[in-house]
This record gives sequence, structure tokens and C-alpha cells, in this order.
Amino acid sequence: MGGTEHLTVQREGATLVLTLNRPQARNALSLPMLVGLYDGWLEADADDSVRSIVLTGAGGSFCSGMDLKALAGNGMAGEEYRDRLKADPDLHWKAMLRHHRPRKPVIAAVEGYCVAGGTEMLQGTDIRVAGESATFGLFEVKRGLFPIGGSTVRLPRQIPRTHALEMLLTGRPYSAPEAAAIGLIGHVVPDGTALDKALEIAEQINSCGPLAVEAVKASVYKTAEMTESDGLAAELTRGWPVFDTADAKEGARAFAEKRPPVYKRA
Repeated sequence: MGGTEHLTVQREGATLVLTLNRPQARNALSLPMLVGLYDGWLEADADDSVRSIVLTGAGGSFCSGMDLKALAGNGMAGEEYRDRLKADPDLHWKAMLRHHRPRKPVIAAVEGYCVAGGTEMLQGTDIRVAGESATFGLFEVKRGLFPIGGSTVRLPRQIPRTHALEMLLTGRPYSAPEAAAIGLIGHVVPDGTALDKALEIAEQINSCGPLAVEAVKASVYKTAEMTESDGLAAELTRGWPVFDTADAKEGARAFAEKRPPVYKRA
């Protein structure tokens, strides 16, 4: 199992848990963290026994954004990490889910700060849970910067445009209840329980047919910018083959026999 000094990887059954692990800096993004994240996404995609991914942060925070000093090197990252970035200049965008979408569902478990680059990375996840004291926001304009991690494109497609523009143009913080009210997150739970709730959702996903889950996720994203008629045609192309799988037959058989299904990705 992979990981770096700023990113831990562990298995919880069929769920791969990636933990941003730089609590002394509120899990600000560093080069070791970005390398570990990208390797974690690839590990989940390559391992068929992984059915879902949970992304969370250590020490009571999710992510406070990019640490520019750490990304530049400056003694915080080993040469091996700088070499990785030189070999793939797009690696940081892939790590932050700007230029990469895992085929497995990604559930964010947020506690504390999830701001700037943290909120940008959040938009690349599929399902989002937050502790009630969590804080969200895109602070870039307050610092004369641009939220270049994808927010000007993604956020207006994920929440109503008026709320997206307010978040983008004011740079103000948002509480977890407010973030839920505008649709940025799906669940608000007591502080300290976001990971538990995310793992609960992951287990529900893990109990479903993996080929069906991955096909459904792919269809949602692939058809998002299509016309309705094109999207419906694409859905049939992607969805009909699922009915011909052994897993589909097993799901029907298990239902008839009143037992849990045993899916084999076949």
C-alpha cells in the first residue's frame, strides 16, 4: 500500500481511505501530499477489490489549500517528489481531481477547514459529508488570486449559479449548514463523525454490483454536458451491457433467494 509522509493510505474492507496527513499546517497541500494522492487514485483504479474511496484529513481539518512554499520544494519535499513533478507537470492537477476522475466513487469526509484548494478538490469528489463545524470557501479573490483548480467551471454546474458566483466573488467563509443548503455538500453530521458517516455510505456502495456502480458513475459524468436526447442514447450504450453480466444475473438470483448477492465483477 502506498502513501507518503503527508498522505496515508489504508483499507477498510473494500474501501480505500486516503488521509491528508499534515495537521500542523491544517493539511495544506504539499508536494508529498499531491504525489501520494495521485498514487492513491491510481491504486484504487487498478485494484478491482477496491469498490469505493474515502478522502479525509487528519487532525480535525480537511484541507486549507495549496502550500506554495512546499510545492516549490524549499526543503520540505525529497528529491524523489520533485522528480515526479518534473516527469509529469500535470501531476498536481490530477492529484486534486482537476484532470483525473477515478472510476470508483469518491466520498469526502470533511472536518474543520476545507477552503481554497480544499474546496476546489472537494468539487472533484462524488459524495460529501461534513462535520457541523466545518468551514468552506474559495478565498482566492481576497488575496488577488484566481481559483484555478477548476472552480469557475465546476462550481456553477454543481450548485445554483447565484450561489456559485457569491462564493467565488466574495471569498467569504461558509458554514457546513450553509454549504448543505446550497447543495455543495450532502450530509452534515456531529463533529468528529464525518469519517464514520462516509464509511457507512461507502459500505452501502460496496454492497452493490461494482460494474453497475462504475457504469452509473461514468454515465452521470459523461452525459452531463450532452443534450437530453444524446445523453439518453449514451446511457443505453453504457447501461445495456451491464444487464448481460454475471453480476446482474447474480443480483436477480440473490433477490429471489433472499440472500446477499456475491458479486465477482463478471
